[in-house]
Amino acid sequence: MSKAIYIVTTEPNSGKSIISLGLMQLLLGRTAKVGYFRPIIDDVPKGKTDNHIDTVLSYFNVDMKPEEAFAYTRSQVVQLKNLDKDDEIVGHIIHKYKTIEKKFDFVLVEGTDFSGEGAIIEWDINVLIAKNLGIPAVILASGKNKTLGELVGNLYMAYDSFKEKGVDVLLIVANKVQPENVSIVSEGLKEKLPNDVLVGTIPVNPILGSPTLKEIAQELDAKILFGEDYINNQVGSFSVGAMQLRNYITHLKDDSLVITPGDRADIILGALQANISTNYPSLSGIVLTGGLLPEESIIKLIEGLSDIIPILSVARGTFHVTNKIGTIRPRIYAENTEKIQTSIQEFEKHIPTKELAERLITFKAKGITPRMFQYNLLQKAKSSKKHIVLPEGSDERILMATKMLIDAEAVTITLLGNRDQIISKITELDIDIDLSTINIIDPTTSDNFLDYATTLFELRKHKNVNLAMAKDLMEDVSYYGTMMVYKGHADGMVSGAVHTTQHTIRPALQFIKTKPGVSIVSSIFFMCLPNRVTVFGDCAINPNPTSEQLSEIAISSAATSAAFGIEPKVAMLSYSSGASGVGEDVDRVRKATEIIKDKRPDLKVEGPIQYDAAVDAKVGLSKLPESEVAGQASVFIFPDLNTGNNTYKAVQRETGALAIGPMLQGLNKPVNDLSRGCTVDDIFNTVIITAIQAEGF
Repeated sequence: MSKAIYIVTTEPNSGKSIISLGLMQLLLGRTAKVGYFRPIIDDVPKGKTDNHIDTVLSYFNVDMKPEEAFAYTRSQVVQLKNLDKDDEIVGHIIHKYKTIEKKFDFVLVEGTDFSGEGAIIEWDINVLIAKNLGIPAVILASGKNKTLGELVGNLYMAYDSFKEKGVDVLLIVANKVQPENVSIVSEGLKEKLPNDVLVGTIPVNPILGSPTLKEIAQELDAKILFGEDYINNQVGSFSVGAMQLRNYITHLKDDSLVITPGDRADIILGALQANISTNYPSLSGIVLTGGLLPEESIIKLIEGLSDIIPILSVARGTFHVTNKIGTIRPRIYAENTEKIQTSIQEFEKHIPTKELAERLITFKAKGITPRMFQYNLLQKAKSSKKHIVLPEGSDERILMATKMLIDAEAVTITLLGNRDQIISKITELDIDIDLSTINIIDPTTSDNFLDYATTLFELRKHKNVNLAMAKDLMEDVSYYGTMMVYKGHADGMVSGAVHTTQHTIRPALQFIKTKPGVSIVSSIFFMCLPNRVTVFGDCAINPNPTSEQLSEIAISSAATSAAFGIEPKVAMLSYSSGASGVGEDVDRVRKATEIIKDKRPDLKVEGPIQYDAAVDAKVGLSKLPESEVAGQASVFIFPDLNTGNNTYKAVQRETGALAIGPMLQGLNKPVNDLSRGCTVDDIFNTVIITAIQAEGF
């Protein structure tokens, strides 16, 4: 189930805080602990806190430090993007989010503000973040200065771009709509959007649209002379006191701000008197311009008044100050409880809160992105920190991957080989690794050599292996590493960077053997495609599996998929879909599917099915309209090694997908094979999945 919601706007000044505050209130009414996260914030002066973060954490008393609630400032993101470090940006955001997710029952995630440098790329960044966090979105736009068509079209385009990237949208909100147009906008949105998307329309609210004296003081760099206790007064309107008092006071309105030169004692005193008079409106404050202060006698008179509204003094002239106040963008901040409470009330009044709460509780993400998948793998490995043996200890790629794995604190590593040669290679490559953090074993001189050889002899003597032969075999790093796993002296083994597949897995087949009820060892690749992660099997081991073997490969692959957090929907691939095709190859897949349904009726499986029908919803619907798998398959079982191996490599090369594996399945202990063309990242990822596999043994 999703534990978060992402709030995103299509433009600046849309009133996003209303949604943030309203959702926090809604969530806190239904769950005990709600966290708050802003992936990217505007740059703030040193020592200052982002206003959004300060407001939410303070008002709702969220148990977080401000620095925990964001990942990057805007300038940091722009700098990293200029260096083409998008993966680093997303990876760090996922890490920060996951840290918060662990502490709270639910997380409210608030997108960017579309202000300052880099605003042009913000929409794509928000879509990317929501997709990689695997959480649904609320999309907001302002109705200010827009026609009905422009507002509805803007929101629909935003919805469509999120859906196109695989992000579910739960709620669409039109904000700052003229009160008389609320019902028209609501109907327009409902008519345009799918029925499963909730719609809210919030009218313009004067309280939320006006600045406070505090905001004005900050913008004008003003000195507060009097009335600091009322500095959060709302400014409804403002006017310049330039005419004579008898004429000026007739222009005063409720919550007016009086702007006047500091030497106009008549206007100052008249405004203060009008504020306490029952015959005139209450005022919000007074701004004195020109750097002029009232005379001492006037100051003394003001000090003696029982009720004083805020009086500010600014250095600039009346014309500049008036124009500046007109451009101030109102904000909601922690001390302004009136605006916060008004925002929550507006949210509850105009948003379908009951339906939204139900959607949030029941929402389930449809898939997982490659970045989130890799992050989850690493965190899972770190949680148990298994011991993995790498037989090819002097290979450059193995040593570099070992450095990465130790730095990540993901596993404990044992390298096999000549100790002096391995240390010399580490020095030669200038790999900064503390030798005390890794184990290095030379099989021929190890304390366990005779015990391992004797064990191998006992296990294989029925195959005419004598002790001398067992000792010879045990000098081989593949046999020694496999025996470490067999004996429980290591949790898993990864090899194949130098050795062939046969050399790597032969010892495992000889004495680790297959699990009970499993007659065949098979393999899968985790294919990390741009927007999802799927499972391909078997692409590395079995050339021409029978129907029975195909069924076992599929069942094992489904179990692997589920163990790694991917809901298994199994597609038994062939050159035809359903009952249309005939021939030995398609019949073999059809029979395998029947065996699976008989053995595991709980599994969602479809076969035979073509690849396009398995992945494309429209094609799947046209060819197999009743299928639970067509168009949404996550596990793909290929009919033979030729097809599987070529397909995974074609997908990998043509789409830029990351292929993690092969991971062997069916053995009693985890042993995995690398390709001799593997990269350092391939080794890193294979060790991680081997460590996770080891948790099940």
